[in-house]
Amino acid sequence: MSKENFADVNGQHIFYSVHGAGKPLILLHGGINPDCFGSNLDELAKGRQVITPHLQGHGRTPDTDRPLRCETMGDDIAALIGYLKLGKADVMGYSLGSFVALQTAIRHPDVVDRLVPVSARMRQDGAYPEVVAAFNQLQANAAMIGGGVKASPLGQAYPDVDWTKLFSKVGDLTKRPFDWSADIANLKARTLLVFADADYCRPEHMVEFWKALGGGQRDAGIDGSLRPANQFAILPNTTHYTIPVDPMLAEIVERFLETK
Repeated sequence: MSKENFADVNGQHIFYSVHGAGKPLILLHGGINPDCFGSNLDELAKGRQVITPHLQGHGRTPDTDRPLRCETMGDDIAALIGYLKLGKADVMGYSLGSFVALQTAIRHPDVVDRLVPVSARMRQDGAYPEVVAAFNQLQANAAMIGGGVKASPLGQAYPDVDWTKLFSKVGDLTKRPFDWSADIANLKARTLLVFADADYCRPEHMVEFWKALGGGQRDAGIDGSLRPANQFAILPNTTHYTIPVDPMLAEIVERFLETK
């Protein structure tokens, strides 16, 4: 298989690249930047096959007239796993990609083995109020922000992206209230939940999310036999914007994926 490919699924022409060999890991980028993981991509690909799709309207995946929704993008990822005949794959996503990863696991549990949401929320109010307010204004500010990105190195790397349209569609997505708490409590995939210690999510929400996954209920016992199957990590000295490239992220993800 060549490194760079396109898959036609769900009416989308999805770009994806393949790195390394071994058990497949679908790695989903955050909003706007398909290259947000930096050198962590190469680190993760040392021991497995890492497949990095570009989400709808991002990078080299062209946009369609379909609105941006985490649910439909999750359907795209499940369809891509089927297209590649992977059976089941591990799925990891950061920020916007974490929501898509969650919806892939919620809507298509048969194709997700292990799940790693990085900087994810169960509900809109999981973020600090000022972050929610900024999300609510993103669509109105799309032209100004998009023009700035178009002139940036990211814009030059992906000249075919309509940045104003992308920010407008992301803004339409991020201002919509959501509550996935019940679905997350019923997740089947073994999950590692990861946050930065200075993330955009409120710490109370991080703990609430962890409890929804079955964690934080009791002491694990002296032999650890009562600990939950899922795991929870907060990376020190990181923010929402530095966590995808922090070397600790790849280290703890590799350890989780290798856990029996």
